[in-house]
Amino acid sequence: MINIALYKPDIPQNTAAIVRLAACLNLKIHIIEPCGFNLDDPRFRRVAMDYAEISKILRYQNFKSFRKKNPKSRIVLMTTKAKKSYHMFKFKKKDILLFGRESAGVPNEIHKQIKDKIKVKLSEKARSLNIAIAVAIVASEALRQNSNL
Repeated sequence: MINIALYKPDIPQNTAAIVRLAACLNLKIHIIEPCGFNLDDPRFRRVAMDYAEISKILRYQNFKSFRKKNPKSRIVLMTTKAKKSYHMFKFKKKDILLFGRESAGVPNEIHKQIKDKIKVKLSEKARSLNIAIAVAIVASEALRQNSNL
């Protein structure tokens, strides 16, 4: 099963859209806190609808506890700073795709800890995709490669 990890997500609507996507594609979600919002936020609930109840959501107090609870999983960081594009990467079934904060990505100390870094190649005029769209693109490719789609 492909996993999605969100590092200190900022925007409730984006996180809710990812929860809904994960429910539809049978993906596990790891939320590394603190979030920039309360998971009971009405904006989160409105977008997530009843999908939050059927999603597999795991919460962690910090990145250290996330790593400690997932020692056997390969963590793949999605970052605009990566050199390798996601479609040139070989995904494994137990990979955890890590997405940083909408406002700031992940800190340099986390970048240094993670070997595998990939990106969605964008137009030179663009800075980044909406996180929910990036999750959908990369998770779909990971599932395709592992014959889950």
